[in-house]
Amino acid sequence: MNIRPSAAIRQNYNEIADMCRKTEEPIFLTKNGEGDLVVMDIETYNRWEKMLKLREELLAVEEDRIAGRSGCTLDELDAYLDDVIDEV
Repeated sequence: MNIRPSAAIRQNYNEIADMCRKTEEPIFLTKNGEGDLVVMDIETYNRWEKMLKLREELLAVEEDRIAGRSGCTLDELDAYLDDVIDEV
């Protein structure tokens, strides 16, 4: 976990941006010793968004399964997951 003071973003923008790209993890910025902001590069952000969307879809499918609603065949599921993986 990378934690930096908020002043670091003003003083070392390029260094922080490079660190975000290299680690592919967010950097947490503090203000007066308290958590204030989270910074990450756009590629990592887009990957996280896709992952969250997939998790939401999987949760909805699991809720449908538990409620007894009909689902899809294994072949349909396999094709769907291949498509989702290709997007990520």
